[in-house]
Amino acid sequence: MIYQLVRFGCVGVVAAAVHLAVVSLLVALLDMSPLLANVAGFGVAFQVTYFGHSQWTFRTIKRNGDYRRMLLVSLAAFALNEGLYAVLLQTTSLDYRVALGLVLVAVAGLTFVGSRVWVFTHVS
Repeated sequence: MIYQLVRFGCVGVVAAAVHLAVVSLLVALLDMSPLLANVAGFGVAFQVTYFGHSQWTFRTIKRNGDYRRMLLVSLAAFALNEGLYAVLLQTTSLDYRVALGLVLVAVAGLTFVGSRVWVFTHVS
């Protein structure tokens, strides 16, 4: 499990960097609101997350149900992410990138548990 946790963290760092980059670019280049840009960042980062976890972190055999389950876990985590992000943006003076970074780290544990227990339960 420690090995999976380290791999999960590595994939998570890459996905979080992609997420933050997409949000930053959309806010800077298109003047999009951070909360709306966060939705796009999630969409792009989810692809990185699923590929990384299915191919490296959990190395699953079954593929069909995994994507749907990972999407459900990720959508639940994203709902929490967006809620916490909105609260931080409205109640603090944190830069939107710092606030998003804090939220991404805070929600990562939920994603790991959901992935390990429900999405990739048949790991080798």
